Formats: sequence, C-alpha cells, structure tokens
Amino acid sequence: MAREKVAVPQALHLTRLGQSAPGQWVGLPGGELRVINLNGKVVGDSVTGWLICLSGEAVIDLPLSNFVRLRPGEGYRVTGDEPWTAFDTKEGSVLLLSVDGE
Repeated sequence: MAREKVAVPQALHLTRLGQSAPGQWVGLPGGELRVINLNGKVVGDSVTGWLICLSGEAVIDLPLSNFVRLRPGEGYRVTGDEPWTAFDTKEGSVLLLSVDGE
C-alpha cells in the first residue's frame, strides 16, 4: 500500500506578511485580523479592537493631544468612536489590528 503524503502545517509570520505591502493593511484569511508595515501615517478605521505592535515602535495619535507609544509586545484598545492615527518612530514597524467580532 502506498502512503499518502500529509501536508505539514505552516505558521504564518505576521511581521513578514505586514512588510509585504508597506503602508497598506493586509487582512488575514478567515478572521478580523489585519497587519500593516507603517510607512508614514495611517488614519485608523472607525472600528473597535486591539492594536498590537509586532516590531519596531509606533505612536498612536489620539484626540485632545493624547498619544500612546507602542513597543513590540504592547497593545492599545481603539474604539469606533475615537479617531486615531498611527505613525512609525522606527523603521520596520508593524502593527496588528484585531477587530472585535460583530
């Protein structure tokens, strides 16, 4: 009997995925996750969820002259009613956005 070849599971490298399209959100299949390699400023969508820094360093600019600095492994919860803008302070900064489910 011939043995069937079993596919080996592969991990998805989120930082590399984000770096594949600088300045553009890249959606992960089957979920509400997106990654972006920051290339200048990006205006955030009106969604509620978590922004998580995967690499580099980013600043999340919030209303009323407030801001949050994110380093690798740090996250900040954004809400749909609070506008935000993100920009990188180090080259190669990648953010993950995990949007709350409906």
